[in-house]
Amino acid sequence: MTDPIADYLTRLRNAVSAKHRIVDIPASNIKREMTKILFDKGYILNYKFEDDKVQGNIKIALKYHATSKVPAITKLTRASKPGLRKYSGSTEMPRVINGLGIAIVSTSKGVMTDKEARNENVGGEVLCYVY
Repeated sequence: MTDPIADYLTRLRNAVSAKHRIVDIPASNIKREMTKILFDKGYILNYKFEDDKVQGNIKIALKYHATSKVPAITKLTRASKPGLRKYSGSTEMPRVINGLGIAIVSTSKGVMTDKEARNENVGGEVLCYVY
């Protein structure tokens, strides 16, 4: 697998479009941090890290509106790709839908959202956009 973050986003995107409740994703440290951010910002219902001796899995419970079954995640887009990395400074950090969505950024202080990166005054690699 050449791009594990794109695989993570694709598995989430496919599970949401198929209206699945739970999705299993192979774990890595950056995927764990991205999952924590999605949970903190209210895009997923819950998550669980399952640790076996090799790699581990992440079980993610997807969030839907109670009556209309509309998913909380409407769009997941990969920003920085292995062939073309996208970096951004703290002053030109992207705003997703005028602040309604989030951009997940990998910085020297860890993985965080675009708003947190602006507040911490750090730049980094823009991994994806979520809204």
